[in-house]
Order: sequence, then structure tokens, then C-alpha cells
Amino acid sequence: MTHPNPETLYESLSLRKRPEDIAALIKDQLQGELGKQEMLLLDKAASGALRHQVGQYTSMLEKFAEVSGAQVQVGKAIQLFKTDDDATGAAFDDPLVVEAFLVKVSAILHKNPGYNSYQADRLNREERMAVGLDISRRRYNKLFRCLRHLEKKLRTMVREHKKNLFLRVGKHAFAEDISREDFMQDMNSACFIAYYTARCNLRSEFTVEGQQRAYDDIADMLLKRCLTDSEKANWWAMAQVYPFPEVLKHLSPEQQGVLLGKWTTLLQEVAVFLEELWQTNDINRETMVVRRGNDSSTWNHTAGAWNKARDGWISLLYALGMEFLLDEMCFGKAMRLIAGDVAAWHRSVGNTGDPNLIVWNQLPLPWEVLSGKATCSRDRVAAACREAKLDPERSGWLAPRTHQPLPFRPTPELVHGVTVSNPYLARILKQHKYFSGKDVSPLYPEQN
Repeated sequence: MTHPNPETLYESLSLRKRPEDIAALIKDQLQGELGKQEMLLLDKAASGALRHQVGQYTSMLEKFAEVSGAQVQVGKAIQLFKTDDDATGAAFDDPLVVEAFLVKVSAILHKNPGYNSYQADRLNREERMAVGLDISRRRYNKLFRCLRHLEKKLRTMVREHKKNLFLRVGKHAFAEDISREDFMQDMNSACFIAYYTARCNLRSEFTVEGQQRAYDDIADMLLKRCLTDSEKANWWAMAQVYPFPEVLKHLSPEQQGVLLGKWTTLLQEVAVFLEELWQTNDINRETMVVRRGNDSSTWNHTAGAWNKARDGWISLLYALGMEFLLDEMCFGKAMRLIAGDVAAWHRSVGNTGDPNLIVWNQLPLPWEVLSGKATCSRDRVAAACREAKLDPERSGWLAPRTHQPLPFRPTPELVHGVTVSNPYLARILKQHKYFSGKDVSPLYPEQN
């Protein structure tokens, strides 16, 4: 028998574990507490855990991609400036640590960070002597160039960390903000958080049938266990990943206000980045079909963060009785880009298109509404939804989304969104760049 380990559940919040593997951990944790029907339901997922399979293997990464640190650039600076810092650890994965180091070594060269022009910002011989820099022009230029490279790396790190944050938040909201203490406070709450987070982290599939929804019948069962023992449940922790009425009604007004502030701040940060991406990518707003040169991955991850934050923001407005704000400021969703072959597939099966796209095209750009550059009211959004034959509230444009639990569906083994039956075959197909949109390295099984 496997011994329960709630630490493993907590650590999964920042990983990308399959829901089946989380279900198996929950089964270990709640063994003896689950009813017969609850156990049967949980077994639908837990039976597919990797530990129950012969190879215990999946080709899909079980963690999010990490941002490359500045160890190389910092190491070079340490060597040239002869400081006693150590670049071998993980400290220089953090942009703040890199920035502090940059400020320190820039002071040695009497250089202000951000001033990198060879023509305007370098010191001449007289200026170097005046500040006590008795070094040759060649060495000075070498040190100046080193700092330029380090600053460039720092800018890249800051941008990549922002993209990585929006990817994660767009998937599992504020799951990674939950403290270990809050997570461990109530095990029913912990199990719901861990399982729902894993479901939120599912990868997108190459399909015309719609993506899997995170809230399935197992998540519903785990939430009902919390509702049954609501006095013990940690609703604050649960609201970080599931900010919907069933949970938010258990928070105090102060907690609801804090959470509204978190979502508002996130919306502001995402809006700035969305506007930058919109201006630097030639996006076809009418169709949202990817064009050559579009950074579709970054756009879609950032749009996902916007929509997740928007859902949370609207839910908190309703929880606080502040939905009247939508009468004056009601920014819309951000549509994701769609691959041209998926769009063609939709047309081939007779799909007329996403009605949300009609609403998107009827409204001002959402980040412009948030910043005050454009105006959009609840009535305008409702009119656009009616034109698209969408219920403005049930579709999430004007009210918190309604979540009906769907039957659990096993996690598919995916290669760039395409389902492959065997994880070992999936690994080989990835290695040969199948389904990647890049030049394929042909696979000849008869030659193996």
C-alpha cells in the first residue's frame, strides 16, 4: 500500500502532472474516508496513473518550461571584473538577483545601467582618469561590452519571466500563490485544489470538437466534499484556483476585496503586454487565423491569462455586489489565434465559426477599454452577444461562467496537439518533428 504524502500534492501545484496521477495521490490520501460511489468515480482517473502502467512513462513534460538564467553572462562578468561572486548556483535565475549584480559591477566601471550607447555613454581617457579608472581603452571597452551583454540578457529574462507567469496564471490562476500552511489546513480542500489545478493544466488538443473543460465529475465530487464540511474547508485557498460563486460566497468581504485587487492588478499587467503584442504582430482581427510571423504561442498564452483574470474579476464583482461597474466599463474577452489548418478543418465539417469571434469584432479592443482609451458598456456587450446568438451571461461575457461537470476523459498523449496512442511512439515522432509545422526528419521504420 502506498503511504499518503500531502507534500507531493502541494508540490504538484507548480508542476504539470496528469490528472490521473493526482487522482491516485488523492486516493492514497483519502483512503478510508471516501464513500463507495466516490471511490468508483475517483478510480476512473486513478486507474490510469503512470504507476499502474507497465512502462510508467509519458512523453509529455511534467513541468512547465523554465526561463534560462544568466549564469553564463554573470560568470563572464565575474571573471572580467574579478569579483568574489559565485555564478554556479540557481540564484541568477532570478532577474532581481541579476539586476542587483549588474548595479554592483556597473558601479565599478562608473556606468549607469541602461546607458549603453558606444557613442554617448562611454568615458573617454580623461573621464576615466578623473574617476580613478586607470585601465586601457581596450580593457574598458571589453568591460563596457560585457555589461551591455548582461543588460540585454536581463531584459530578455524579465520578458520571458513575464511570459512564463502569464502562461501559468492562464492555466491555473493563482495556484502557486497558495502557501504550504494554507494548503495543509484541510485535506478535502487540498485534494480539490490539486486535482482541479491538474485539470486546468491540460494541453490544448488539435481538434474541432472543443477543448476539455477543467471542471469534470471528479472535481465536482471533491468540491461537494468541501461543501459538506464547509466549516473546515479552506475557501480562501480554493478561491485562488476556483474563483466562482460556490467558493466566493464563503469568503469575508475583506478577502473578496483582496482577491479582486489581485485580479485587477493582473489585468493591468496583461493589458500592457497584450497591447505590445498587438502592435508588433500583424494579427488578422476578423478571422484570428495565424499569419506567417505571428508569435501565436505568446499571444495565446497571454490571451489565456487575460480571460482567466477577466473571469475572476467579474466573479468578484458579483460576489461583492459591484456588478454595476459593468454598466460603464465592460471590457471583452481576448480571442486566441487559430491555426490555418484547424480553421480549414472547421469549414470542411460545416462549422460556421466561433460566435465569440463575432462579439470580439463588434467591441473595442479590451485593453483599450481597461486603460480608458475606449469605452464599452454592458449594453454594448449584450447587443453584440445577441447578434452572435449567444447568451451574454451563460457564455461568460457578462456574468460568472456556469460550470456543469463533464464526465472524466483520460488525458491523451499529445504530439503538438495531435493524439498519439503510445507514449514511446509519441517521443519518436517529437524527435523527428512530426506535427510541429517544421521540416520533418522522415522516419523509416523498415530501416531500424
